[in-house]
Amino acid sequence: MPTFTPLQIAINTYTTGVGFGYVFLMVIGIMTIGSEYRHKTITGTLLAEPRRPVMIASKVIALLGFGVLYGLVFLAGSVITGATILSARGMQAFPEAGTLTRSLLLVLLVLGLWALIGLGLGVMIPNQVAAILVGVGIAFILEPILSVVGTLIDGGRDVVKFFPSQATNAVLGGYNGDPESVMLNWWQGTLMLLLYAAVFVAIGTWLTNRRDVT
Repeated sequence: MPTFTPLQIAINTYTTGVGFGYVFLMVIGIMTIGSEYRHKTITGTLLAEPRRPVMIASKVIALLGFGVLYGLVFLAGSVITGATILSARGMQAFPEAGTLTRSLLLVLLVLGLWALIGLGLGVMIPNQVAAILVGVGIAFILEPILSVVGTLIDGGRDVVKFFPSQATNAVLGGYNGDPESVMLNWWQGTLMLLLYAAVFVAIGTWLTNRRDVT
């Protein structure tokens, strides 16, 4: 059994719900563009702003802002509840305050980046329901299965650590459930999530420029 430091216990306590939170933000990102395709409002949106990259950029800004707001609400509830529980059990609520604060602030970035991943996915798969099913299926089913498989083959752990959820764990400094794994550093995980978000948004922008929405 792994032995957790007070810092790891605090981080895991305060970020327990982030896994559901970033999937929720991914779904919001999908719906931001998917609802326009579903309800045929994308044409009106492009008439109002015919520069498609600008339209995508405005959605990126809106999603990042929403991610920050959602993250602040999440952290407020999580820290208050978690600190109360830790203190009641005689544990340190705020060990290594600087590192802990960094991890908590990075939650805001993580949520925003997952929203952008959802935005790109929503453009790739214009059917909103299908895009949500694919996104949630990858996050909750496919990636966990591949992560388990990766632990069973030589060199698999070296690949698994670059998966989006594993990169997210690295950013937050949490525990990924595999005592033998070597996780990315927090800044490496941040770069990986930024790369995922940038690629998805870039593909989404490219497809939006090429797609006929009339």
